[in-house]
Amino acid sequence: MAEVDQERGLVYDIKLSSVGPGNVTGQDSIFEARNMDLAMKLHYIRCVYYFGSRAFEGLTTLAIKEPIFVWLNRFPMTAGRFRRDESGRPYIKCNDCGVRFIEAKCRTSLDEWFEMSDDIAMREKFLCSNSIIGPELSFSPLIYIQLTKFKCGGMAVGLSWAHVLGDVFSAAEYMNNWSRVATGFGLNRPINKMADGPTKPKYFNGRVKVSEDPLSVKRVDSVGDNWVFAAKRKTAAFSFDVTPTQLSHLRSKLSRNGIDSPAFEAISAVIWRCIAGIRGGESEPRIVTICKRSEDNEKFRVLRNNQVVLVVKAESPVMEANPSDLAALMKNGGIDERAGIEEAVERDHGLPDFIVYGANLTFVNLEGADFYDFEYSGQKPVRVSCRIDGVGENGAVLVLPAAEGGGGGRSVMAILPENEVAAVKSELKREGFLLMG
Repeated sequence: MAEVDQERGLVYDIKLSSVGPGNVTGQDSIFEARNMDLAMKLHYIRCVYYFGSRAFEGLTTLAIKEPIFVWLNRFPMTAGRFRRDESGRPYIKCNDCGVRFIEAKCRTSLDEWFEMSDDIAMREKFLCSNSIIGPELSFSPLIYIQLTKFKCGGMAVGLSWAHVLGDVFSAAEYMNNWSRVATGFGLNRPINKMADGPTKPKYFNGRVKVSEDPLSVKRVDSVGDNWVFAAKRKTAAFSFDVTPTQLSHLRSKLSRNGIDSPAFEAISAVIWRCIAGIRGGESEPRIVTICKRSEDNEKFRVLRNNQVVLVVKAESPVMEANPSDLAALMKNGGIDERAGIEEAVERDHGLPDFIVYGANLTFVNLEGADFYDFEYSGQKPVRVSCRIDGVGENGAVLVLPAAEGGGGGRSVMAILPENEVAAVKSELKREGFLLMG
């Protein structure tokens, strides 16, 4: 508790306000959540973009907010609030209630923040709102934006994003459009379609095909209007960087037929085997979920949960497997479960509650997320982090691109049961990923 209080004391002078669209959205405009969106409603995306002092230098709060008014004109659903139709199915009423805007200050410089000895993932909870939707849907913002100014003039831009709006790729594209508006460039995507009233949800062929839930989701007890999931075992987040040298060595080590293993699969395979060794026996995770960018993410650039959700099964003990075989399995052996997830949600008219991340051990490939396209005053972030909240007890591992200029390394964010973290770190150190005292 003392450490938490000390970290909280680093961030102070917190001010809250709201920002809405500059234009009035139609009174009866709504935005329908698809079945895949509703499957994700207990998850939240938390991103932190770190900028040097030049990005926001000399800008007043009003100057920062002005482009947000224009930005939200194009994304009115993000400034709306959830309601339920007569059947109880959630939808967004685009009523211009706004996104929550938070301003804060930090007692350290940006360099000091990065150099602190504890894990940065724990401190980042004070740079990004941890709010959830509920228990009153009509009063719950879907998005929080937090600007935390460091004593050196650097800035952390925190995004808290309700996953029901869209996947991480959508969240990154959303932020990139803010930067385009702020710098005077046009938006890079079509406007999401809205309807004048609730309509029957659309799914693959209008009828239910299966009676069992897919392996990639876990049905949980109903949460009502308080959209939060608490795992039975407490989870903790930690992060580490994989340097270009480490990554090159790993990919070469896991090569097959003279071809280096892809970066995401190589990193994930090693972590999968580490976790399997720690859990052991019947608790060994032989089934894992992989989430990655889809063609729809690239083609349409709309705010939706379009990411691919795959399930991968290992037929033999993972802890005894060759990591190169695991990497190949993760690359080529996945089964797409998106249709099954849609059907599972539709069976009960969009009312059941599920988790995806942590239903199985989940690996999220964010290499295609354009985090570093977010610019302000011509400045790109010096670092971007991302974590997911609402993860189940089987855990999740996110693999992100490293900062531009990092030479092709990767950044990894792991959300795992708290009682496994020390052992996982020890295994990663043995694998050459972590340098710990």
